[in-house]
Amino acid sequence: MSSRNRKAKTEWTNGKKLRKENIGEHETQEWEGADYNLKKKYKNCTKNPGHSQFIPVYQLCLRNLPNEFKEKHLFQLIKAAANLAVLVTVTLISPNRPKFWPRTFQSYPYNKQSHSRKKRCGSRRILNVSSYKNANKHNRRKGFSNYENCWCKKCQDSDTPSKEWWEFNMDTAAHVVFDDIEASQTTLRLFYDRDDSPVVIVDKVSVVHANIVDDFCELKCVTCDQELGNKLIQMWKHFANVWFKVLKKYKNSRSKHKLNFIVSDPHGCTKKVTVGEWIKKRNNDGKTSFNYTTCTCPGSSAAQVQCVGYYVGWMFNLVHSGTTNDGFNFSGATIF
Repeated sequence: MSSRNRKAKTEWTNGKKLRKENIGEHETQEWEGADYNLKKKYKNCTKNPGHSQFIPVYQLCLRNLPNEFKEKHLFQLIKAAANLAVLVTVTLISPNRPKFWPRTFQSYPYNKQSHSRKKRCGSRRILNVSSYKNANKHNRRKGFSNYENCWCKKCQDSDTPSKEWWEFNMDTAAHVVFDDIEASQTTLRLFYDRDDSPVVIVDKVSVVHANIVDDFCELKCVTCDQELGNKLIQMWKHFANVWFKVLKKYKNSRSKHKLNFIVSDPHGCTKKVTVGEWIKKRNNDGKTSFNYTTCTCPGSSAAQVQCVGYYVGWMFNLVHSGTTNDGFNFSGATIF
């Protein structure tokens, strides 16, 4: 069965106990009414008043990095990751959300709010950008479907859908986008660096795979905007290039320096970078998750957690999952 006809499935526990570190205060940002209310939430934040550790991406420079890490390749990686970061907004809650986290009595996020029209947002990064023309892939990568035409919302309603389009993946958190019901009401805002940044939206999103235990959801997205598609291709290639350079430089010292960084949209506002360190690595059932001191806020859920020097396959990225009762942040789990 082709991927365009196959429904994505959410995995539960497969008989395995849920990792306790996956349960805590998750960090989506909820709001009602106009989007300007998000700026009020940012201003009135109680977790990180003033947001002094959150660096606007357009202001990021070498002096923002710890002294032993003031070098160009790491700086280029953070900038490249920031360029691909997106604001994820969801306006619907699926009735399929469970009452509890599996094998616990801990309430699952939004399980009693399926009729709510509250909006919520998180953060994420684009990866694996591929281009297509006349149903042929320009740059082949595993895991991408082969549609005959562009399948964005505009083209689905058109008698003449585009023959050229671009697809990309995003790994998000299952508590942010749970299934295809929620994905159908999900929008992505790209390049939201400043308050006056042009509004660039991708609004066709589908779920490829989700795992509630690992708090992981893989999304596939599409656009037939040629300028946007070509820009994303170049950004993705640049990110991959500098990422491998940083991996090579820091792989052998990663457990010593424990550096990590996060790019997110705190409170649904413009992109910010935070730099810190991971403090604990957990291994369970072949998956790895981290606790870290790097600052996050509501709106940071699903942001990529980049632990410098660690190799994570493109399809298995760490996502920010939440914060524990003792104040430490934690990721979902993935394969290293």
